[in-house]
Amino acid sequence: MKIVKSIREWKNAKPEKTVGFVPTMGALHRGHLSLVEEARNNNSTVVVSIFVNPTQFNDKNDFHSYPNTWEKDISMLKNAGVDYVFSPEYKELYSDEYRYQISEKKMASVLCGESRPGHFDGVLTVVMKLLNIIKPQFAYFGKKDYQQYMLIRDMVATFFIETQIVGCDIIRETDGLAMSSRNLLLSEPQRKTAPLLYKILQQTSNVNEIKKQLAVVGFKVDYVEEFWQRRFAAAFLGKVRLIDNVPLGETYDSCS
Repeated sequence: MKIVKSIREWKNAKPEKTVGFVPTMGALHRGHLSLVEEARNNNSTVVVSIFVNPTQFNDKNDFHSYPNTWEKDISMLKNAGVDYVFSPEYKELYSDEYRYQISEKKMASVLCGESRPGHFDGVLTVVMKLLNIIKPQFAYFGKKDYQQYMLIRDMVATFFIETQIVGCDIIRETDGLAMSSRNLLLSEPQRKTAPLLYKILQQTSNVNEIKKQLAVVGFKVDYVEEFWQRRFAAAFLGKVRLIDNVPLGETYDSCS
């Protein structure tokens, strides 16, 4: 496995064969590895990026507290058969100091887009940059961030980018908690409460009842809403913001 730090270095190393790409911000877990496995099974070369993107954090404290597990991440990626890790510096990706941005005016105005102003501008901008650098045939995203997945999928189609976006199902802990890098920030009592987000979200109760139940067990609810044949929730345990979603009356393939 080769670690690439610059765009020039990647251009010199870029393989001719099919490239599967998994963009990450590090602090990797089995959810990330499931994306790597899907890329490994369907491509000659697998590239994973590790870049904690500051432009998608509307809260600077959230950015500074984001987990850094570099050595563990690299070991996991080696064991998973990754060919390249692309890990650029901020100035490498943002030589313009973020003067140019990608914005979406409809889908990004609800859910996380409403409660985290500017978040999806940062996400779409960095993904556009990474796709233009790596130029993969396929890129893999988890559906825990379902709104993000749809925005990236539609952005790629809108701007005629020659990458197929593959969305893969949420990977969960045995107690149902959706795997997330932010789970590392939960205290022991919070970690015991966290799986109730998924449990309560699955119930057939209406949205207002779900909000009440989440509040009773200790969550500070950001939102519970239904869009696109899914039920979405974001809620805080202390300072840790958790998100999850479940389909409403529809079955999804693991990757599509």
